[in-house]
Amino acid sequence: MNNIIYGIRPIIEAIREGKGIDKILLQSNLNSDNIRQLKEELRNSKQSFKLQYVPIEKLDSIVKGANHKGVVAYCSFVEYSSLEETVMNIFEQGRMPFILFLDHLTDVRNVGAIIRTAECAGVDCIILPNEGSAQINSDAVKTSAGAVLRMPICKSLNTKTTLNFLKASGIKLYSASEKADNNYTQVNMQEPLCIIMGAEDKGVSKEALKMSDELLKIPMNGEIESLNVSVAAGVLIYEVVRQRNQF
Repeated sequence: MNNIIYGIRPIIEAIREGKGIDKILLQSNLNSDNIRQLKEELRNSKQSFKLQYVPIEKLDSIVKGANHKGVVAYCSFVEYSSLEETVMNIFEQGRMPFILFLDHLTDVRNVGAIIRTAECAGVDCIILPNEGSAQINSDAVKTSAGAVLRMPICKSLNTKTTLNFLKASGIKLYSASEKADNNYTQVNMQEPLCIIMGAEDKGVSKEALKMSDELLKIPMNGEIESLNVSVAAGVLIYEVVRQRNQF
């Protein structure tokens, strides 16, 4: 429970101090002056919070009998970075951006494994959508062998806005898709780029596919139609490394 805080006043103070909070669980049908004040703090904060209404039994089971006052918050294991500042710093350091966008991956172990590979390969940052993505929790830290604590991780509040920012910054968008015409080795990756990986069940979102400059596919010669997303990400990540290191 080290990443959990509960009670209205402690959570309000955490919000005011800018403490990273991934998600807030609020008791359904609860209405009081303190709850209204909490909601006002959420509206006025510069952070974006996931807010979920749950029955009191859910909160009781999380805090195991402690007095939660109708609200529980999950604190972030990492300090999220500003995408704009991260991209600016990459260019200022004279490096060629290498970014990974994980498009609504919900399996925390896959996310952790991808971040581990990305850190080993020198990926500059990971982008995660604010909604519909796996939480960066203790399982992610363990699966990544601690890489999530060293890798800049940025939150995307809106996929279209984020991808438009990357394109405007001169960064090409490459999406992994079995519908692609080109194999991943046939595309020039010696330029600023962002690789977009989609969830195993849905793939890359239609919006991201539409905005992509290139679609990439990994040839499948066996009877199983797709790779685990963390394995597929590793293949594409190290193709970038291969191309950029070949001269």
